[in-house]
Amino acid sequence: MRRHPRRGEAGSQVTPSAAASAPSRRGAEAGRRIGVGLMYGLWRPRVLGAWRVPASGPVILAVNHAHNIDGPMLMGTAPRPVHFLIKKEAFVGPLGPFLRGIGQLEVDRTSTDRTAVTRALEVLENGGALGIFPEGTRGEGDFASLRGGLAYFALRSGAPIVPVAVLGSTERQGRLIPALPPLRSRVDVVFGDPFVAGDGSGRRTRTALDDATVGIQKRLAAHLENARRLTGR
Repeated sequence: MRRHPRRGEAGSQVTPSAAASAPSRRGAEAGRRIGVGLMYGLWRPRVLGAWRVPASGPVILAVNHAHNIDGPMLMGTAPRPVHFLIKKEAFVGPLGPFLRGIGQLEVDRTSTDRTAVTRALEVLENGGALGIFPEGTRGEGDFASLRGGLAYFALRSGAPIVPVAVLGSTERQGRLIPALPPLRSRVDVVFGDPFVAGDGSGRRTRTALDDATVGIQKRLAAHLENARRLTGR
């Protein structure tokens, strides 16, 4: 029997979500095709290092979050279908069934959402790719403040983490929506080398999670710095 994490154990405050069906791998593949059409139609993605993403097996893609298109952009440029943990506030009206249909995972950030945690672990147990914004919400996109959820999923599943930097234009001119890069502007998506979190002991204590989070933050920040240097952003 799968052990549910205790309240607060995953670090991100996560109550059972409304939708409890298993994430659809076929749906995530459909979402990837939609993402390809939208992202390449509206912007000019430049993808670097996609070959670093393991071709099979469980993997966690840890993405910085500065623009509203970061999730769809990764879905459209990653070499594999991705199941993202997305805040429940996005699952409103017709968008809710659509997001669930393309294999995305609803998460309540106000409490320990055991359903979301279980479903995310199912993605990894089934050899899928789980997308996470480790900062928890859109901000500067610099990985400066990480929640503990990423470390929990990595330690619990043993899946490698691939850091991803999505770097859009900082120019304000030409933006129809402030939270989006200007249409038809170049957006760089840079994949880093996969790494395994923790010290290899398999411990999932609070101390181990905290230590792993610190180590992950350093790796993600270093990748972001390298990505900016590589792309000139």
